[in-house]
Amino acid sequence: MKPAAGLRRSSVVFALIGALALMLALEAAHAAWRAPAEARRIAASADLVRSLGLTDLALFTEARYARHPALADLHSAFQDNPMSFEHFPSGSFVPLPHALPASALGFSADEVSR
Repeated sequence: MKPAAGLRRSSVVFALIGALALMLALEAAHAAWRAPAEARRIAASADLVRSLGLTDLALFTEARYARHPALADLHSAFQDNPMSFEHFPSGSFVPLPHALPASALGFSADEVSR
């Protein structure tokens, strides 16, 4: 893209930076203007959840063990193969449980009991 005659490239860059800064300021003003309405909406949603007795938020829609980590069984992540890679992106966001039982992968009783 070639700038118009008489304009330097730096002038175009500074004009773009100024336009982006103006848009950022407008977004911040809009957020401040909408804050009271959003606070009322969130309070209304909280009242609805409380009155209906809804459960916790489902974090992801992909796999049943990633939807709600507190309600997942420990082996559902390895339903295809114990050595398979995580094939859902949300699995990288959900941390491992703090208390995992000691286990081993082996082919005989002696290998597993070690």
